[in-house]
Order: sequence, then C-alpha cells, then structure tokens
Amino acid sequence: MLSEPPFILKPNTTYPLYITAKRYRPDRTSGDSQPGAITLILLHATSLHKETWEPTVKRVFDIVTKGRHASVNIHEAWAIECPNHGESAQLNEAQLQEGQQHHCNFTCKKYAHAVHRFITAGPVDFSGRNLVGIGHSLGGVAMTILQNLEPLISFSSVILVEPMLSPNGAPPLAELRKSLIKGACERKDVWPNRLHALNDLTAKAHKAPWDRRALVLYVKHGLMTHKGAKWEPPYMGVTLACTRDEEAAMYRDVHGGSAEPVLDLNRACVDKPVHLIIGEVHDAIPREVQDALVDPKSGRKFASVTRLKNIGHLIPQQAPDALGHAIFNILKERCSSRL
Repeated sequence: MLSEPPFILKPNTTYPLYITAKRYRPDRTSGDSQPGAITLILLHATSLHKETWEPTVKRVFDIVTKGRHASVNIHEAWAIECPNHGESAQLNEAQLQEGQQHHCNFTCKKYAHAVHRFITAGPVDFSGRNLVGIGHSLGGVAMTILQNLEPLISFSSVILVEPMLSPNGAPPLAELRKSLIKGACERKDVWPNRLHALNDLTAKAHKAPWDRRALVLYVKHGLMTHKGAKWEPPYMGVTLACTRDEEAAMYRDVHGGSAEPVLDLNRACVDKPVHLIIGEVHDAIPREVQDALVDPKSGRKFASVTRLKNIGHLIPQQAPDALGHAIFNILKERCSSRL
C-alpha cells in the first residue's frame, strides 16, 4: 500500500479550522486504475484519528491486488480527520482553546461539514469520481449526514460500520452515553513517552485487545507532545490529541448525534445502496438499537447487513482484517451486479 504525507486544507474566511486527510493507493502503477475505479472516503470514530483505517485499507487493497479480482478496481482511499482529533487537533489548537467558538463544541454534523468542505474545496477534484463512503461509529453518523449536505456530493454507495444511530431517539442510548462520558473524563491522558503509553495501553486492553497495528498507530497519531514541552523546564511527555473534554463533549451531542441523522439515513437508503456492518458482541450499542435500525417495518432497506462474529463495537481497531474482507465482499457484490 502506498501512502503520502497528509494533505492539509487551510482555514479561510468562511471556515476557521484546518482539515487534514491522508491518501492511500494500491501497491501498483497508477496506470492500472480503470475508468470508474472506486475512490473510498473513510471517516473515523470519536477519540481516534484518520490513520486508524490503515490496517483495514491495506487488507482491502491486498485482497484486490494479490487476488487479482478484476471485478473490483480501486483507484485510491482517503481518510479524512475530524478537526478536533489527531494531527488536526494539533493544527487547530488555538481554535480549540477554552473560550474559543469550537472549544468542546464539535458534533457529528460539524465533522460532516468538515468532510464536505474537504471534498468540495480540497486539493483534489473529486467531482466525477466513483465515491464509496465508509464510516465507523461517529464517522458512520457523519457519513450519513454528509449524504444530504448541499451542494450534494454523489456517492455511489455507503458502508456504515457500527453507526451510532438510534431510530427510537436518544433514550435507548442514554446509559451508553453516560458510560462513554465517564470513561472519557476518567481516561488516563499523560505518559512520560510513547513507549510507556504503548505498554500501558497494551496492558489495559486485555479484555478487548486491539489489533497490534491499530494500537501502534494510535500511540503514534492519537497522542501528541504534551503542552508542558513549551515551558522551562520542559516536560517532554505525551498526551491525548483529542482531549478528554473534547471527547466527552462529542458524546453529549444527544439528538444531533444519534437520533436526527436517522432521517438522513432513511433518505440515503432510498437514493443509493447503503450497507451495514455490525459486530455480534453488543459491548457498546444495545441490541435493541441495532434491531430497530434493521427493522423491516421501519421502511429502511439496507443493501446488505453483515454481522461479524466475536467482535464488538471497535471493529476497525480490534478486527481490521475481518472488516477488510467484509468491505471487499460488499465491493465485489456491488461491482458484479453492474457487469
């Protein structure tokens, strides 16, 4: 898999935040890409970062290129970061300070607007591309909202991974929300260095271990140099790029973050194929919420529903290879149906 340095879209008079994204391409010459080849747009979950998609994207690319599946042709993939996460949070540090407009005021809809701005005004012309949108958790909600932002961006299909969407409103997610906010507020957020952070996070993840690649990427991209490094004498430790307060604030987006976007989902399901990938272990989103999401009586019709065994909510972090296979199978079916 080929990757490039991050693309950075600078603020302007109408949008005050930096937006960053990374582009990935299959390990082949660009001439192998055919007309109509797929461009993947990937959005991440709360408290994570754009690079968290790398193991999953690599698996998809490996299946396509090494298996020589002619029916699936992928041009490239773009992972676009939420502006208060990862590298973007560091670039936007001044705008995220207490007292500023965007301090602890970021939502799923604002992530969707940031992605919309990058796709429509960024460094690459995405018009005319065969876009397939993929979003996990927060990113799944943002991807859903994105389908109806004006001017409309044409996605040929959408894949939602464990989206935090609740057809019956906010109450069914109330206990989960409380738990997530508590976890964010109490999360350890300072380590002497990245190696200590990696060892600490590895030791704490015994109940639901992350894929090693995802954990290493988190320590590299989800942490940043501690602000104490600016002072004398400097403290050279590391801390969370998405702060505990920013993470908790996003979980407080009660209606706009889980209930209202269901209307966007309903419209998207009519306009294009929308695929759902969920884990069979209900360690976050309650079973009743996911059952309501796929209830035939709702009128929503998903193009497919994939349930991954022995995995819960954090599919890209805990089972990126299985997710890569699931995404490839969806793309294969989609491409085969067009032949």
